[in-house]
Amino acid sequence: MATSNEHQLGVKRVGSSRTIATRMLRHEDMNGSDRLFGGRLMEWIDDAAGIAARRHAGCAITTVAVDKLEFEYPAFLNDIVTIEAWVTHVERTSMEVRADTYVEDTKTGERRMINHAYLTEVCIDENGRPIPVPWGLVAHTPEEHAECEAARKRNEIRKMRRAEGI
Repeated sequence: MATSNEHQLGVKRVGSSRTIATRMLRHEDMNGSDRLFGGRLMEWIDDAAGIAARRHAGCAITTVAVDKLEFEYPAFLNDIVTIEAWVTHVERTSMEVRADTYVEDTKTGERRMINHAYLTEVCIDENGRPIPVPWGLVAHTPEEHAECEAARKRNEIRKMRRAEGI
């Protein structure tokens, strides 16, 4: 399944945008409760999502929205945190990017989900104005198809919330 518009050059696979960022938590990443500071993690998520969107679009992008940023599990000093981000859906000027964050137990290798978030990234010109996304997106695996379909639903919900002012 491909999402395409007449302005697009062609399509890219979901995997071409996949970005993996790994960090070891330091003192400056901790909050007053000695847990990973949520704002720091949000910064890292935004970076990873921006890289994924830029890899897909090949042009300047900016984050315009973050959906469903829920913290499910804590991370502590010296923990290893990994963020995986990839484009899930392409509209005319925007892309949705999913970012999953995990904390790794270095003794067992087990990874636990800290959170997952969806970010909306918009292609912009040199003046910061929205421009068309040059590439469509093609999903190949059942998981990619399901994520793309869910992204369409999330996009409709975002449009409805904007229209209703919520």
